[in-house]
Amino acid sequence: MATLAKGSKKLTNAWAFYDWANSVYPLVISSSIFPLYYGFLFPKENPNILFLGYEFKSTALISFVTAFAFLCVAFLSPILSGIADFAGNKKRFMQFFCYLGAISCIGMYWFTADNIYFGIICFFFGLIGFWGSLVFYNSYLPDIAYKEQQDSLSAKGYSMGYVGSVILLLVNLYMIIGKEGEEALHAMRMAFAMTGIWWILFAQYAFWYLPKGNKNADKITKDVVLNGFRELKKVQSQLYQNLRLYRYLVAFFVYSMAVQTVMLVATYFGEQEINWSTDSEKTTGLIISILVIQLVAVVGATLTSKASEKFGNIPTLIVINAIWAIICVFAYFVTEPIHFYVTAGFVGLVMGGIQALSRSTYSKFLPKTDDTASFFSFYDVAEKIGIVIGMAIYGTIDQITGSMRNAIVFLMVFFVAGLLLLLRVPKNETSEAE
Repeated sequence: MATLAKGSKKLTNAWAFYDWANSVYPLVISSSIFPLYYGFLFPKENPNILFLGYEFKSTALISFVTAFAFLCVAFLSPILSGIADFAGNKKRFMQFFCYLGAISCIGMYWFTADNIYFGIICFFFGLIGFWGSLVFYNSYLPDIAYKEQQDSLSAKGYSMGYVGSVILLLVNLYMIIGKEGEEALHAMRMAFAMTGIWWILFAQYAFWYLPKGNKNADKITKDVVLNGFRELKKVQSQLYQNLRLYRYLVAFFVYSMAVQTVMLVATYFGEQEINWSTDSEKTTGLIISILVIQLVAVVGATLTSKASEKFGNIPTLIVINAIWAIICVFAYFVTEPIHFYVTAGFVGLVMGGIQALSRSTYSKFLPKTDDTASFFSFYDVAEKIGIVIGMAIYGTIDQITGSMRNAIVFLMVFFVAGLLLLLRVPKNETSEAE
């Protein structure tokens, strides 16, 4: 088919539609149904799991597995994105990770207490598939949209993802509510399989229209792995020459550590720490809370985009970090369902905003280059290493103290540090980093 022009409506819509396809994974698997299912398999009355010869608190184990998965993605993505830019086939890499993640979701249908190793492996590869595909998805943004389009398009992608994922979650909610015991657990496993199928099917629209990538045959050599490292070294040197980009990436690394950790553990926190009267109330309450977060996040992403137009990207991010820090302190005192619902509303408001604006801010700060995947791999590595550290710290505090409250309030430190680092980002592009 003919190549669509950069900035064209059909091309930008196709890019944003991948958010519709893959956002069901973080909502259904990471945020709602799987934490519920996991909590029913390993309740807080008997939370310990024997895994690889060691006894873990169930929530700490899932934090450590998540951290290890992100560590693998952090090491793989720079190499793969560099290769993709050299070979001009970033779409093939994006498809590979998409299918890896989706098939792993389907495999989680067979996750049971008696099949813990298989289930953990599927959970592990689902994470790698989702986040691995995002490396290449994010790197398309400056390729398919002009700078003035990127803030609104980034927000549009997140908004489409929230809406699409909520539709599937409502279907899953209809399947689960009113069921008890094994029947409810089976409905949750069906939700895992439906997530994988949804992801694969709707991704095809994006794959049909997205270009293969920027191909430069002169750069291709036999040793593509070394090519990837050479590309990263070049990007590193350019980062050090751009003070604004360098300082922004450092700030992003710090606050993203806390943002992603909160998003990954929020439902586990609600399942373990809130005083639900019955299991049915817990199931309904947690899913409603996640729906509130997703729907409010659509509004948050839009409001943040408008705020950035009026006040600038960095000042807007500073305010959002301050709100996140307050939320972490408040969460320590949350015990009742109504408190959890209120907290969920505020989380949704700033969650969509900080994700969309962080991505588009980095995209706008990039120097002019064809090797966008390599630059976005730095962004991706900062995010993933931050998650590794955040989840490892969170899991360790949870394992040692036996309380997720102590772990969540500690994340406030990272939001405050991120805020202070954002204050040091120059308003205008400068040539040399310190």
